[in-house]
Amino acid sequence: MHLFNFISIKLTVYLITGIIIGFYFEIGPYILFFGLLALFLCLLWFNKKQPRDGFPFFGLITALITMLLGVCIITLSKSKDLPHHYSNKELSGLKQWELKVTEVLKPNKYTHRYFAKVISFENKKSIGKVVLSFPMDSLMNQLKVDDEFMVFSNVETIKPPLNPYQFEYKDYLRKQGVYHQIQTDYNLVVLKENPKRTIFGLASNFREHIISKLKNEDFGKDELAVIQALLLGKRDDISEGTYNNYKNAGAVHILAVSGLHVGILLFLFQFLLSPLERFPKGKTIKLISIILLLWAYAFVAGLSPSIVRAVTMFSFLAYAIYLNRPTNSFNIIALSMFFILLIKPLFLFQVGFQMSYAAVFSIVWIYPKLQRFWFPENIIVRKTWQLLSVSIAAQLGVLPISLFYFHQFPALFFISNLLIIPFLGLILGIGILVILLSIFDALPSFLTISYNTVIKTMNNTINWIAKQEGFIIKDIPFDAFQLVLSYLVIFSLVVFVSKPKLKNITALFIGIITLQGWSIWNQINTQRKEAFVLLHKSKNTMVLHQKGTSLSLYASDSINIGSLINDYKTAERIQSVSYHTVENNFNVGEKKLFVMDSLGIYPQVKNQDYILLTQSPKIHLERVIDSINPKMVIADGNNYKSYVKRWKQTCLKKEIPFHSTGEKGHYYFNFNEH
Repeated sequence: MHLFNFISIKLTVYLITGIIIGFYFEIGPYILFFGLLALFLCLLWFNKKQPRDGFPFFGLITALITMLLGVCIITLSKSKDLPHHYSNKELSGLKQWELKVTEVLKPNKYTHRYFAKVISFENKKSIGKVVLSFPMDSLMNQLKVDDEFMVFSNVETIKPPLNPYQFEYKDYLRKQGVYHQIQTDYNLVVLKENPKRTIFGLASNFREHIISKLKNEDFGKDELAVIQALLLGKRDDISEGTYNNYKNAGAVHILAVSGLHVGILLFLFQFLLSPLERFPKGKTIKLISIILLLWAYAFVAGLSPSIVRAVTMFSFLAYAIYLNRPTNSFNIIALSMFFILLIKPLFLFQVGFQMSYAAVFSIVWIYPKLQRFWFPENIIVRKTWQLLSVSIAAQLGVLPISLFYFHQFPALFFISNLLIIPFLGLILGIGILVILLSIFDALPSFLTISYNTVIKTMNNTINWIAKQEGFIIKDIPFDAFQLVLSYLVIFSLVVFVSKPKLKNITALFIGIITLQGWSIWNQINTQRKEAFVLLHKSKNTMVLHQKGTSLSLYASDSINIGSLINDYKTAERIQSVSYHTVENNFNVGEKKLFVMDSLGIYPQVKNQDYILLTQSPKIHLERVIDSINPKMVIADGNNYKSYVKRWKQTCLKKEIPFHSTGEKGHYYFNFNEH
């Protein structure tokens, strides 16, 4: 099938191209405006003058307009370059903010967090979006969506990760149009009375009302947490162990209200409302009813971004089913993506959006081919094969994205899907009934006990699959180039299986050889590499020495390491790790590094290249510098902040470079300098 014969797919690709260009390149809004205006005038002219057999100027200008539209909408979504954005004003010191909560984020061990829209800054109307953080130990009630309040506070830029290959939280927030955070206390917040209500606030409050009703029922703690995630999309109460079990079993998508859930509900509603087709205009009434029911469910689930995306996509898909023409599936899915990105272009950079559309496109394209490949006569075998086909198609679609972001592959994903997915429609259907009855305080105890047993059985099944650790492939190094190459290989493989021609198998072999060649090239580069890195870690000193695929870790506390080594090991393709205690002297190529700890012992050899201060040594740094004559002073995260501040001033006075890992992050020692 020639996908690019569909206008909707072409326009969506052009729009995505424009969004990517606009996100990574700063283009002024006035240039965009006049550019669009000029192209529209050209489009009108060529619409009348375009010869039928001549150069397709009309199509070319349409493509340019769509790309420029993508650049324009992403510029507006980032909004940082717009004149009323708060970041274009003086931000230092205490400022008065008027904010509106737009989303309640999952809390961590220490803080409650929210996304908030800026209403005004220093009593002047402003635009923008910030992250709010409040200490976990506060006794005040948490904020809710739509709450508006005033606060005097400093604003901080989002810091990049302090260690190599850590999660890029700053980049993650930037892809949501957020550039700053405010850390304050609840008692400094002045809530406004009668704030303006939005449909998102109403949906969020209604979801919290449902959760409060469910908490009054006799559900187990783990079961209730899974019910909240499964039906309402709230994963805050899921224990780390339960979440990891679902992740390792390849079933974590069950815990997020997304395309899978909405797709199952779509077909459930299709089945339940099929009698409507007997009436005049019954198919149209059925379509409208299904779309209304899907959006009603989205409202119950709090209208979170993931559920809004999924319901929008499957509303379009419901229309494709209504038209009953198979080729329209690609067309309609592309149209849904186009309109979602037109309204929320930053969705393009969210993992959930990427995986949802990759899975749906893959199912629509690959599943029919698998069914044509083998169609068993036995109904049980046929149904099992159909479930496996859907699972394989979806997994092929999301596999490269999953490897790129999560670096692991649960080989038993098909068992999880075979054991859970056939019953998920029933679980969701009964769950919706449970919610409706609990709202009216009419939930019978036998239904509570039965549903609790069902969820407990599902948890135990997932737990058993997750324990088969030999089938969980972890720490897979996978970069962006491999991501692109993998999709080319998958595309070539499906095309070749569908049409086994010489040119198709040639494209497949070229893709496989290029993918393997890139992996070999990375391995060769790793074998040649030597690196010496000081990491940032509070209450610990950590130094890495990489030689090829071997890594030596020197740490003062071998327990307080966290995931830092695993992240580095995966990204750098490390095969072996050895652990050592921190030494006082290191040779970094031809240079010398001396570690001065709490004992404050001076090195026996003067003229050290680097001095690393750790464990807050009680020293007079100016005397140390005069005595040892170092070329650079470094302080890691295992020091009192007051000491680091004092050392920094001393180094400024002595005109010696100073590096604090708490401020600037990890430090790479250069082997090439002499």
